Amino acid sequence: MKIAIIGVGAIGGYVGIRLALAGEDVTFIARGANLEALRSRGIRLLADGTEHVVPTVKATDDYAAAGPQDIVILAMKAHQVEAVARDVPKLFGPGTVVIPMQNGIPYWYFHRYPGALAGTRVQSVDPSGLICENIPCERVIGCVVYPAAELVSPGVIKHVEGNRFPVGEPDGTSSERIALVSECFIRGGLQAPVLNDIRAEIWLKLWGNLTFNPISALSRATLAGICQYPPSRAIAAAMMTEAQCVANKLGVTFRVSLDKRIAGAEKVGHHKTSMLQDVEAARTLEVDALLGSVVELARLTDTPTPHIDTVYALTKLLAKTLQEDKPAGSTRSPGA
Repeated sequence: MKIAIIGVGAIGGYVGIRLALAGEDVTFIARGANLEALRSRGIRLLADGTEHVVPTVKATDDYAAAGPQDIVILAMKAHQVEAVARDVPKLFGPGTVVIPMQNGIPYWYFHRYPGALAGTRVQSVDPSGLICENIPCERVIGCVVYPAAELVSPGVIKHVEGNRFPVGEPDGTSSERIALVSECFIRGGLQAPVLNDIRAEIWLKLWGNLTFNPISALSRATLAGICQYPPSRAIAAAMMTEAQCVANKLGVTFRVSLDKRIAGAEKVGHHKTSMLQDVEAARTLEVDALLGSVVELARLTDTPTPHIDTVYALTKLLAKTLQEDKPAGSTRSPGA
């Protein structure tokens, strides 16, 4: 299959090389040092003590030159999608599907939603409507990303753990196109079960992300540190309880208990969350997709979320402070 990977960071690089090693026709859309490395040295994956190399890959920063694809994978953070949205249609053919691989509530969440909020735009992640306009929800297949990976250097990916990428149609149906996507991912050595309720899976992952990411960013604590300190553990539990109320009002039930979810985070140990790593690297924080969207959905469902609201405000202030402290010209281009 012809597959374009937009954003060759840790996850984009991991998925891209796995599919390329399986013989799929992969094109990497990249910029800057990543593009230069891909063109000159190909892409490398460090996994389980083994190095996998694809020495020659298709890599470009020209969407039109890449041409129509069967699958387009958006492998950047949610706040970076808008910057590339106008270029993505250059990759579309009649049957092209788009797989967003972002954390948090996705822009397409209410597409084919079985309820009164059907068709509602999630303004936290698509404030201007530009994403929906250029990347139609009709093309989207939902996906939840569970693996942990690291971009060691441009074109070099280290796989840390996990290979699960469950997928699902927004309306929960079993379609020919989702079967093809699942089979393609499985050929690449990825676990890609087809789910009939992808929104429930989105919430299950978000349950931890909306809690532990901002608390760690604000406190500089690891997962174990948050869970083993009673006051921060209590805040995490309160936030998760509020989020669960929002999800329940939207028809979502959790297959894991709150206590078990916290215990799972504690078991990971002294691991720095992605948001804490972004703080330390002075990168833009993924606040609105993880927290702002939940606050928005809470207002849509008339659900009080005082703990989430407070942590959201503090994390937004942290993001603003980090942005103001950046030296001029230090921001990276989306999808680099």
